Amino acid sequence: QVFNCPLLQFFGMTENTGSATMLGPDAHSPATPQLLKSVGKPYPGMRIEIRGPDRQLLKVGEPGEIWVHSPTRMLGYWKLPEKTAEALVDGWYASGDGGYLDAEGYLFLTDRIKDMIVSGGENVYPVEVEEALRRHPAVLDAAVVGLPDERWGEVVAAAVELRPGSSISDEQLRLFAREQIAGYKCPKSIHFVDALPRTASGKVQRAQVRERLRGATKA
Repeated sequence: QVFNCPLLQFFGMTENTGSATMLGPDAHSPATPQLLKSVGKPYPGMRIEIRGPDRQLLKVGEPGEIWVHSPTRMLGYWKLPEKTAEALVDGWYASGDGGYLDAEGYLFLTDRIKDMIVSGGENVYPVEVEEALRRHPAVLDAAVVGLPDERWGEVVAAAVELRPGSSISDEQLRLFAREQIAGYKCPKSIHFVDALPRTASGKVQRAQVRERLRGATKA
């Protein structure tokens, strides 16, 4: 309604020489709001599967790793045979991205598999927690990571960057998040930072956030 133009959304990777799926203009409709978080369906000639840790095929709606079968996939990583063998299996590419398929074949992203937090046997996707925290008007941005914990394996921790002139306590923000997501997904600790570490393109570097929060927890 704002831009008054057709919208398209794509999902892909360099290893696939570009996009693997597309959400077309017809799907960008207020009549189907559930599709607006989808990255669409595979292009003709491409296939998408969702697999578990043992590479087993998962059911509709069950989140796992996105595998792509495509005629445009790479031959391999340059001079990295072991990494190539991990990524390319029987003509499929293991993307390292998490997601799930709905009953109509639309793909929805969850998070990078390596960033998923396993706390007390429950899977927590950082993106979902980050979105909940960002909805608070005092929050400019947030990064969520898992920190080691003897009892739960990992616990959810958040680094939060506030908007200039805004303030909120960690308990207030935790209660706000609890209204939107399950209790086990809420951050056990919230650390306020002046600025989140980012790449040159502006992407938050979760690895650096994790190291900083580990150091803060030990201190």
